[in-house]
Amino acid sequence: MSSSAKGLAGRYAGALYALAEEAGNVEAVVADLTGLGDLVAGNDEMKMLVESPAISWSEQTRAITAIMEKGGAAALTVKFVGTVASNGRLHALTRIISAFLAEHARRRGQVAAEVISAIELDAARRARVESAVAKLAGSDKISLSMRVDPSLIGGLVVRIGSRMIDTSVKTKLNRLETAMKGIA
Repeated sequence: MSSSAKGLAGRYAGALYALAEEAGNVEAVVADLTGLGDLVAGNDEMKMLVESPAISWSEQTRAITAIMEKGGAAALTVKFVGTVASNGRLHALTRIISAFLAEHARRRGQVAAEVISAIELDAARRARVESAVAKLAGSDKISLSMRVDPSLIGGLVVRIGSRMIDTSVKTKLNRLETAMKGIA
């Protein structure tokens, strides 16, 4: 992610946080964005809607607004996501959501962490991962989000603040491929 993309996501997330605080609606927006992030991560059609440059901004705006309204999202969240789409920035939605949730965790004195796994973790594995992430973060106060990305093949990707630990099979295969190209 480029620094300008981080800046863009941070500005949008900061603006939404200020509006949510002013409206006394922070927890509802957190719930809405968490659900939307999970929906985008777990649904190829949603991912295409959000990321495809072939879909016009007006079509993206209409579709994402309808989805958010049907899902019962707060009016502020619906309007915000619609504005992001109409400004042609829907491709940055997942980064905006991450930045918003990280800001929320920071304001609550928590360390934000994200774990991406190749498969859904059962309760025992999830508990072990949470414990390990808390140790890595150096804090018991962590805000942990977990999602599944089958393209990882195996292993985990852990993000704690700006640190990233990538033990995924996908990354190991990419490194091996790069090393093999260097030999040839």
